Amino acid sequence: MRALVTGAAGFIGSTLVDRLLADGHQVVGIDNMSAGSADNLQEALAANETHKHRFTLVNLDIQAPELVDVFAGANPDIIFHLAAHVDLSASVADPNFDARNNVLGTINVCEASRLAGVRRIVYAASGSSKYVPTGESHSVAPVSPHAAAKLAGEFYLGAYAGLYGLAPICLALANVYGPRQNLHGEAGMVIAFGSAVISGRPVTIYGEAAAVHEFVYVDDAVDAFVRAAEAPMQITGTYNIRSGRPATVAQVLQMISSVHDHPGSPNVASACTSDVPSIAMDATHAYETLGWQPGVGLMDGIHRTMQWLRTVVDPAPTFLPVSWDSRAIQETCRAS
Repeated sequence: MRALVTGAAGFIGSTLVDRLLADGHQVVGIDNMSAGSADNLQEALAANETHKHRFTLVNLDIQAPELVDVFAGANPDIIFHLAAHVDLSASVADPNFDARNNVLGTINVCEASRLAGVRRIVYAASGSSKYVPTGESHSVAPVSPHAAAKLAGEFYLGAYAGLYGLAPICLALANVYGPRQNLHGEAGMVIAFGSAVISGRPVTIYGEAAAVHEFVYVDDAVDAFVRAAEAPMQITGTYNIRSGRPATVAQVLQMISSVHDHPGSPNVASACTSDVPSIAMDATHAYETLGWQPGVGLMDGIHRTMQWLRTVVDPAPTFLPVSWDSRAIQETCRAS
């Protein structure tokens, strides 16, 4: 199989690239390196030493007109679309910038796919919702410009399916965590807490420490992308991807602390009225239709993530204290 991955140098994208190469596929990766890192692709680039042209990296923004030519030249069988602007606060401060990246960029991917004759696109959608528990058939109520832009991407994929016969599968990802996740900016909960615990920084939780959230380890998320790629072409639509074992913010911090033997308790500030108290997702549709099931439990995933964090985080408390705003957790899709 010839695969093309947008956002290939990101956290999930690079892990997907490694999985595809390990499965024997040929991969073209596209990334503008605004959030991704070439360090994440060292294994992929090394694959070319034994199998020439197994992996090609193209430094390009998905909004660029040249994307059409890259798609045509790669002649892929499938598109994995993970490139996205994922900074929640930046999307609120500058919704136009976020929309250009996440809406216009996705339209460009759809158009390039259409012109290249590629039907299957697997899209990293947003798992944020106001409904508990949440199935894919629930009405959606995006609570930020970022969530609205990601939802618009799903709608455009649906429009291209109806007009041109594209066969998109959208994966609404819960809080994805694991090695290679960006330590800076709006990092995910596990990474933010884990890096703070290792470096000895205090943690403040703004919002409900008892709020319930869904998680999925990065390898399990990648497996969902692979399962979607292998699904028969008549299978399309949106599928929730989560572990099935939700945990509260306080429980996550407790598990991380137990792994690292971290003393002390977090400071808990009052919640804002706009905070979403719980995010729970029903993934039955993915289990039944895609044959996907998570293989890594939250505690096991935290152990693996902490092992990686110890190799990249300075144990000296040289950084500012960590604060966790429950509003940030509303954006659970971390594609970069």
